[in-house]
Amino acid sequence: MEIPHFGIPPELARRMSMAEQHAYLRTRLSRRRTLVTAGAVASGLLTGCSGSGPGGATATRSPSASTSQAPGSFITPFGRHLAFGADPRTQMRISWQVPLAVRKPYVRVGTRPGDLGGKVEAELRALHTPELKGARAAIEQFYVHAALDGLRPDTTYYYGVGHEGFDPASPEHRSTVASFRTAPARPSGRFVFTAFGDQGVGAEAALNDRMLLRRKPAFHLHAGDICYADPTGKGKESDVFDATQWDRFLKQTEPVARSVPWMVTTGNHDMEAWYSPDGYGGQLARFSLPDSGFDPRTAPGVYSFTYGNVGVVALDANDVSYEIPANFGYTQGRQTRWLDRRLGELRASRDVDFIVVFFHHCAYSTSTHASDGGVRAAWLPLFARHEVDLVINGHNHVYERTDAVRDGEVGRPVPIGGTTDPRRDGIVYVTAGGGGKELYGFPDGARESYEGDVTDGEAVESFRWTRSRGTKAESAPWSRVRYRGFSFLSVEALSGAAPRLEVSALASSGERIDHFEVRRGA
Repeated sequence: MEIPHFGIPPELARRMSMAEQHAYLRTRLSRRRTLVTAGAVASGLLTGCSGSGPGGATATRSPSASTSQAPGSFITPFGRHLAFGADPRTQMRISWQVPLAVRKPYVRVGTRPGDLGGKVEAELRALHTPELKGARAAIEQFYVHAALDGLRPDTTYYYGVGHEGFDPASPEHRSTVASFRTAPARPSGRFVFTAFGDQGVGAEAALNDRMLLRRKPAFHLHAGDICYADPTGKGKESDVFDATQWDRFLKQTEPVARSVPWMVTTGNHDMEAWYSPDGYGGQLARFSLPDSGFDPRTAPGVYSFTYGNVGVVALDANDVSYEIPANFGYTQGRQTRWLDRRLGELRASRDVDFIVVFFHHCAYSTSTHASDGGVRAAWLPLFARHEVDLVINGHNHVYERTDAVRDGEVGRPVPIGGTTDPRRDGIVYVTAGGGGKELYGFPDGARESYEGDVTDGEAVESFRWTRSRGTKAESAPWSRVRYRGFSFLSVEALSGAAPRLEVSALASSGERIDHFEVRRGA
């Protein structure tokens, strides 16, 4: 297909990094900012949705509140989503969207829904998607973020978001008040967290949100490919891009993310190349994620936190992926060095029983994208050295789970309902890519095998991606559970004398399709 005149010639794009593509196109774009007038009020824009339009985007983060032509009382916040700070016991980040720039945004917070006396100032971040002549209109999006620090552990807080002209404590807006709970001061009892990747916007994605909310998770891990504003997923300036998909996604997610910390990392569809040289300018505008030792301004999908007896590490696999190289090596090895240090710190902590790592590209899968040799080469030796207990991926739009894998081989079979000890057996890898986007399948001859319909057969024939961007065939005797359906992961963590992770995979219908236990010293 011929590349439009505003793109990069394909023979040139193939030789350019994302940063080089970004610089190339920025010299060819003229930026024009548009003002939204009072006509936007009449047309319904102020109910929480920007205009729509096709195509890719570039970004600038500037605006002053003078951009808005409408009174603050006409502007309704939407798309609330939470995230932990570096310490989930005492820190929470509250983010939301407004359809126009507002003055003096803030959060009201208190320990009773009728007493929101505390007021915390918030930061407005603007995202500008410029017009490309003949392709799309310019789009302005506005995101607001508030940092709550010094909270009490194991405490329920109520909050409302507002700005000059919109007070969530007023009677007419009292229904917008939501709540969250901080992490316990010390590991005790049990808690649940959920996970999936590859969600997008649609009926199945929204159903998964509703189903996981029934599990009452303490937090949710999103393994990347968040909303598919860039459905192409190559991390190139020529990718198709619709910035307003984020408006729809945040509206869809708000019923769960306003009360459950929504901990995201970056997939290949989240490299929105028009916004910044690494493609993450949009992510920095929309999300506030933990600052835990790796610079969130350069890699927003790389962080860690500890909740109860579980240490969680989020990674950006775009940095090491052989399959999709747009951001290959962009941290120049800093992410992998940080990972080595952070895993060592978590394993040395007396409060941490289990380490869970999540990222997008699969270390072990037999579905469409198969396994990424770059992930295996960069990170699996570190996972083994620091005895990681569970790895969660997305990328392939299926549910697939391995046996315990050690040194690339089956260290110990882990049948449905089985138990594994990572110190003895190796690591179980879960692909939880059934978050809501169109489903993939498995290789010819590989039947589904899941709880209630187990098929024991020969090893699946698959492949892995190599550094040369080619593929190499491999047998996959480690592929234990395979399910082609929308689903999510639910993990119950128990502390005490016999700590364990009770891992279940649930179809969007609520039916369980897999379960196993991770114990140390099993």
